[in-house]
Amino acid sequence: MFKVQDFITMRHIENMAKVMLATGLIVAYGYTMETFMAWYSGNMYETFMMVNRMTGPYAPYYWAMMLINVVLLQTLWFPRFRRNVAWLFVFSILANVGMWLERFVIVVISLSHDFLPGNFHLYSPTWVDWTLFLGTLGFFLFGLAVLIRLFPPIAVAEMLHLYHKLRKH
Repeated sequence: MFKVQDFITMRHIENMAKVMLATGLIVAYGYTMETFMAWYSGNMYETFMMVNRMTGPYAPYYWAMMLINVVLLQTLWFPRFRRNVAWLFVFSILANVGMWLERFVIVVISLSHDFLPGNFHLYSPTWVDWTLFLGTLGFFLFGLAVLIRLFPPIAVAEMLHLYHKLRKH
């Protein structure tokens, strides 16, 4: 779309896919250890928290998080997927959704079941929650636009060097 094929090559894209794979494996290891420690500790509250995440009313969110952050991540082991720009774009968006789901699982599920049964309730967002969420997205996109304007993703010096190099050929 921006015609930067001379600057961002398939080698760069494949290396970033490998970085996503490495960091995703660290996240998967964290999920595994969290589940193992809940079981190994023998603490009934910690065990209940994990069982509630896996089978409770918010279980679809937990399993969607696992599907995106662990299962779909495994496709990046194969060069065919690491070199597919369309798949990497879709996966990068899904990875952001998966990371958002992780925060949702940590905060909402943990707060929906307190130590007192009278405090058990399902979360439903209010208009304040939605406006805060949309405002946060808008603020992030504004900051990203300012950052890209002040510090372009590709340095001008590199572009001039490549321009002169390509002009000679």
